[in-house]
Amino acid sequence: MSDRRPEAVARESLRGSAAAVSASEALAPLVVRVAQLIASAFAKGHRLYVCGNGGSAADAQHFVAELIGRFTQEREPYPAIALSVNTSVLTAVANDYEFAEVFARQVRAHVREGDVLVGISTSGRSANVLRAFAAAPKGAIRVALFGSTSDADVAGVVLRAPGRSTAEIQAAHAALIHAICTVIDTPGI
Repeated sequence: MSDRRPEAVARESLRGSAAAVSASEALAPLVVRVAQLIASAFAKGHRLYVCGNGGSAADAQHFVAELIGRFTQEREPYPAIALSVNTSVLTAVANDYEFAEVFARQVRAHVREGDVLVGISTSGRSANVLRAFAAAPKGAIRVALFGSTSDADVAGVVLRAPGRSTAEIQAAHAALIHAICTVIDTPGI
Protein backbone atom coordinates (compact mmCIF):
# COMPACT_ATOMS: atom_id res chain seq x y z
CA MET A 1 0.00 0.00 0.00
CA SER A 2 1.41 3.39 -0.93
CA ASP A 3 1.87 6.16 1.61
CA ARG A 4 -0.93 8.73 1.08
CA ARG A 5 0.23 11.33 3.62
CA PRO A 6 0.32 14.83 2.08
CA GLU A 7 4.11 15.07 2.16
CA ALA A 8 4.49 11.66 0.51
CA VAL A 9 1.98 12.65 -2.19
CA ALA A 10 3.89 15.90 -2.80
CA ARG A 11 7.23 14.08 -3.01
CA GLU A 12 5.78 11.53 -5.45
CA SER A 13 4.42 14.33 -7.66
CA LEU A 14 7.73 16.21 -7.60
CA ARG A 15 9.70 13.03 -8.41
CA GLY A 16 7.42 12.31 -11.38
CA SER A 17 7.79 15.83 -12.78
CA ALA A 18 11.55 15.84 -12.19
CA ALA A 19 11.86 12.49 -13.98
CA ALA A 20 9.89 13.81 -16.97
CA VAL A 21 12.07 16.92 -17.15
CA SER A 22 15.24 14.82 -16.85
CA ALA A 23 14.08 12.41 -19.57
CA SER A 24 13.47 15.42 -21.84
CA GLU A 25 17.23 15.76 -22.22
CA ALA A 26 16.98 13.09 -24.93
CA LEU A 27 15.05 15.64 -27.01
CA ALA A 28 17.97 18.12 -27.08
CA PRO A 29 18.66 17.61 -30.82
CA LEU A 30 15.00 18.41 -31.62
CA VAL A 31 15.08 21.40 -29.25
CA VAL A 32 18.03 22.81 -31.20
CA ARG A 33 16.26 22.16 -34.50
CA VAL A 34 13.10 23.95 -33.32
CA ALA A 35 15.10 26.88 -31.93
CA GLN A 36 16.99 27.21 -35.20
CA LEU A 37 13.76 27.10 -37.24
CA ILE A 38 12.22 29.82 -35.07
CA ALA A 39 15.38 31.98 -35.02
CA SER A 40 15.70 31.67 -38.79
CA ALA A 41 12.06 32.67 -39.26
CA PHE A 42 12.58 35.71 -37.02
CA ALA A 43 15.71 36.69 -38.95
CA LYS A 44 13.68 36.63 -42.18
CA GLY A 45 10.91 38.85 -40.75
CA HIS A 46 8.42 36.07 -40.01
CA ARG A 47 6.35 35.51 -36.88
CA LEU A 48 5.77 32.77 -34.32
CA TYR A 49 2.21 31.76 -33.43
CA VAL A 50 1.54 29.42 -30.49
CA CYS A 51 -1.69 27.71 -29.42
CA GLY A 52 -2.94 25.30 -26.77
CA ASN A 53 -5.79 24.73 -24.30
CA GLY A 54 -5.86 25.10 -20.52
CA GLY A 55 -2.38 24.56 -19.10
CA SER A 56 -1.07 24.36 -22.65
CA ALA A 57 -2.61 27.79 -23.34
CA ALA A 58 -0.69 29.05 -20.32
CA ASP A 59 2.46 27.42 -21.75
CA ALA A 60 1.79 29.12 -25.10
CA GLN A 61 1.50 32.49 -23.38
CA HIS A 62 4.62 31.79 -21.30
CA PHE A 63 6.58 30.90 -24.46
CA VAL A 64 5.52 34.16 -26.13
CA ALA A 65 6.27 36.19 -22.99
CA GLU A 66 9.85 34.85 -22.87
CA LEU A 67 10.40 35.87 -26.50
CA ILE A 68 8.80 39.31 -26.31
CA GLY A 69 10.35 40.08 -22.93
CA ARG A 70 13.91 39.46 -21.87
CA PHE A 71 14.79 35.81 -21.29
CA THR A 72 18.55 35.28 -20.94
CA GLN A 73 19.81 38.56 -22.37
CA GLU A 74 18.78 42.06 -23.32
CA ARG A 75 17.63 42.13 -26.97
CA GLU A 76 14.89 43.42 -29.21
CA PRO A 77 11.54 41.64 -28.77
CA TYR A 78 10.70 38.80 -31.12
CA PRO A 79 7.39 38.80 -33.06
CA ALA A 80 5.47 36.08 -31.22
CA ILE A 81 1.72 35.75 -30.64
CA ALA A 82 -0.30 33.38 -28.44
CA LEU A 83 -3.59 32.53 -30.17
CA SER A 84 -5.35 31.90 -26.84
CA VAL A 85 -5.31 35.48 -25.53
CA ASN A 86 -8.02 37.25 -27.54
CA THR A 87 -11.18 36.26 -25.67
CA SER A 88 -13.45 38.14 -28.07
CA VAL A 89 -12.11 36.15 -31.02
CA LEU A 90 -12.16 32.87 -29.10
CA THR A 91 -15.75 33.27 -27.92
CA ALA A 92 -17.04 34.64 -31.24
CA VAL A 93 -15.54 31.76 -33.23
CA ALA A 94 -16.66 29.17 -30.66
CA ASN A 95 -20.18 30.63 -30.71
CA ASP A 96 -20.53 31.21 -34.46
CA TYR A 97 -18.72 28.05 -35.64
CA GLU A 98 -17.48 25.58 -33.04
CA PHE A 99 -14.74 25.46 -30.43
CA ALA A 100 -12.62 23.18 -32.63
CA GLU A 101 -12.24 26.15 -35.02
CA VAL A 102 -10.95 28.76 -32.53
CA PHE A 103 -7.30 28.43 -33.58
CA ALA A 104 -7.76 27.36 -37.22
CA ARG A 105 -9.70 30.50 -38.02
CA GLN A 106 -6.95 32.66 -36.52
CA VAL A 107 -4.30 30.67 -38.38
CA ARG A 108 -6.10 31.31 -41.67
CA ALA A 109 -6.27 35.03 -40.80
CA HIS A 110 -2.66 35.52 -39.72
CA VAL A 111 -0.18 32.74 -40.49
CA ARG A 112 1.76 33.13 -43.73
CA GLU A 113 4.41 31.14 -45.57
CA GLY A 114 7.62 31.23 -43.54
CA ASP A 115 5.85 31.81 -40.21
CA VAL A 116 6.13 29.21 -37.44
CA LEU A 117 3.07 27.62 -35.80
CA VAL A 118 3.62 25.78 -32.51
CA GLY A 119 0.74 23.70 -31.16
CA ILE A 120 0.89 22.42 -27.59
CA SER A 121 -1.26 19.52 -26.38
CA THR A 122 -0.43 17.03 -23.63
CA SER A 123 -2.59 14.38 -25.32
CA GLY A 124 -1.78 15.34 -28.90
CA ARG A 125 -5.50 14.94 -29.62
CA SER A 126 -6.90 18.44 -29.05
CA ALA A 127 -9.16 19.00 -32.05
CA ASN A 128 -8.59 22.75 -32.18
CA VAL A 129 -4.80 22.35 -32.13
CA LEU A 130 -4.92 19.66 -34.84
CA ARG A 131 -7.18 21.86 -36.97
CA ALA A 132 -4.78 24.78 -36.51
CA PHE A 133 -2.02 22.66 -38.08
CA ALA A 134 -4.33 21.66 -40.93
CA ALA A 135 -5.24 25.33 -41.54
CA ALA A 136 -1.62 26.51 -41.78
CA PRO A 137 -0.65 27.47 -45.34
CA LYS A 138 1.90 25.64 -47.41
CA GLY A 139 5.35 26.86 -46.44
CA ALA A 140 4.44 27.56 -42.81
CA ILE A 141 6.65 25.70 -40.33
CA ARG A 142 4.65 23.41 -38.01
CA VAL A 143 6.02 22.35 -34.61
CA ALA A 144 4.12 20.21 -32.11
CA LEU A 145 4.77 19.85 -28.38
CA PHE A 146 2.78 16.76 -27.44
CA GLY A 147 2.89 14.07 -24.78
CA SER A 148 4.78 10.83 -25.28
CA THR A 149 1.62 8.82 -25.93
CA SER A 150 0.62 10.93 -28.92
CA ASP A 151 1.04 9.31 -32.32
CA ALA A 152 -0.24 12.36 -34.22
CA ASP A 153 2.02 13.26 -37.12
CA VAL A 154 0.70 16.71 -37.99
CA ALA A 155 3.86 18.78 -37.85
CA GLY A 156 7.30 18.90 -39.44
CA VAL A 157 8.83 18.54 -35.98
CA VAL A 158 7.10 16.80 -33.08
CA LEU A 159 8.58 16.94 -29.58
CA ARG A 160 6.91 14.17 -27.57
CA ALA A 161 7.47 15.10 -23.94
CA PRO A 162 7.91 12.19 -21.56
CA GLY A 163 5.54 11.78 -18.65
CA ARG A 164 2.86 9.51 -17.24
CA SER A 165 0.42 12.26 -16.35
CA THR A 166 -0.70 15.65 -17.61
CA ALA A 167 1.27 17.33 -14.81
CA GLU A 168 4.48 15.49 -15.73
CA ILE A 169 4.07 16.26 -19.45
CA GLN A 170 3.38 19.93 -18.66
CA ALA A 171 6.53 20.08 -16.50
CA ALA A 172 8.49 18.66 -19.44
CA HIS A 173 6.83 21.12 -21.85
CA ALA A 174 7.88 24.05 -19.64
CA ALA A 175 11.46 22.79 -19.59
CA LEU A 176 11.46 22.27 -23.37
CA ILE A 177 10.10 25.78 -23.95
CA HIS A 178 12.82 27.24 -21.74
CA ALA A 179 15.47 25.22 -23.57
CA ILE A 180 14.18 26.45 -26.95
CA CYS A 181 14.24 30.05 -25.71
CA THR A 182 17.74 29.59 -24.29
CA VAL A 183 19.04 28.34 -27.64
CA ILE A 184 17.28 31.18 -29.49
CA ASP A 185 18.94 33.66 -27.12
CA THR A 186 22.39 32.10 -27.64
CA PRO A 187 24.40 34.17 -30.12
CA GLY A 188 25.52 32.40 -33.28
CA ILE A 189 23.07 29.50 -33.43
